[in-house]
Amino acid sequence: MRQVPLAERLRPRTLEDFSGLEQLDRAFVQQVRAGSGRIPSAILWGPPGSGKTTLAKIIGSSYECEFVELSAVLSGVKDVREVVDRAKMQPKPTLLFVDEIHRFNKGQQDAFLPHVEAGTIALIGATTENPSFYLTSALLSRCRVVVLKPLGSEALERVCARGEAQLGCSLEPSGRALLLEACGGDGRRLLNLLEAFADSVGGKKASASEDDVRAFLSNSGLAAYDRDGEEHYNIASALIKSLRGSDADAALYYGFRMLAGGEDPRFLIRRLVIFASEDVGNADPRALQLAVSTLQAFELVGLPEGRIPIAQCIAYLATAPKSNRSYVALNRALAAVERAPNAQVPLHLRNPETGLMKSLGYGKGYVYPHDQPNGYAPGVEYMPKGVPGQPFYEPSDRGNEKTIKERLAWLGQLEKKS
Repeated sequence: MRQVPLAERLRPRTLEDFSGLEQLDRAFVQQVRAGSGRIPSAILWGPPGSGKTTLAKIIGSSYECEFVELSAVLSGVKDVREVVDRAKMQPKPTLLFVDEIHRFNKGQQDAFLPHVEAGTIALIGATTENPSFYLTSALLSRCRVVVLKPLGSEALERVCARGEAQLGCSLEPSGRALLLEACGGDGRRLLNLLEAFADSVGGKKASASEDDVRAFLSNSGLAAYDRDGEEHYNIASALIKSLRGSDADAALYYGFRMLAGGEDPRFLIRRLVIFASEDVGNADPRALQLAVSTLQAFELVGLPEGRIPIAQCIAYLATAPKSNRSYVALNRALAAVERAPNAQVPLHLRNPETGLMKSLGYGKGYVYPHDQPNGYAPGVEYMPKGVPGQPFYEPSDRGNEKTIKERLAWLGQLEKKS
């Protein structure tokens, strides 16, 4: 006999039993609870285990309708057309639920439009990906986007309590807290972990200790990270912003969460190299040296030891003085090049490679800085005439750039005296 997984056995059947209901759009919840009028077409967007499929089925049971379920992984336009053909023959309205709807391409998504528009079907799509990136604007204009969030601690507590009661097992509060923390707001994952834990201890009914749960979790491979989806970009963004905000602990957490989730360490190190130049810059030029050395060290030793220089680099970058003035200077210079792409190089900066060039004044009047006091030749113009947006580089008062700023001020004084 097929054994139904615990998560499926405990799937809520009504809105009242749905965990996280308080986080949903109130107007949408009231509409579903009433179960009258036209069935709303909606895109349910949320992380795994937030209740998208459960909510879709509850919507289906709230209305007098034919509920049809498809998976975008296994289905195509042909299946959608078959559903539409049957819907036209049904006296009751048809609600089509498409799981992982983001996997349909633009053409497949367009196949829904006339039928949703005409009311032949109501469409509920579930996706873990940002709809604005993966779904067409035409489809989104016909559907309400309902955002489901990871389950909070109270909701997870209720889910876990139901699971323990169903399995006949009991966890000590500290052990339960570990399990709740490990599931990352994913209710289905929590129940799967609880069921697997109960199996691992032989379904014993005695209270399971924190040590029991910790030992189980140590071999569970729990990193929640999607190398190709939105979470990839969310965590990478959080890493950079934590580095920029000088929070070494948060940066280390996000960096090693990426690695634990299977990210290529070279991708992480490349981000560190870019950050070292863009956000630390000349406030601490050693940051870029360390980031490049981190890549070399990783290529030399590999994993797991390669994590050590990565940790060193993350901690250094987070605590280093910050300046983006070189990056700002880059953008200013690029804008100037775009506005003045053909500004003429001053004659005194051109090398007189031939006699003709010398006769035309190439190199005439050039002053060699090394022959001047202080290694600087005041009064020499290096920038072509007519180039806008200067100055490009304006060093900050932070770290090594304070010294650079002082030197530029000193050079400015020499200019005034010349």
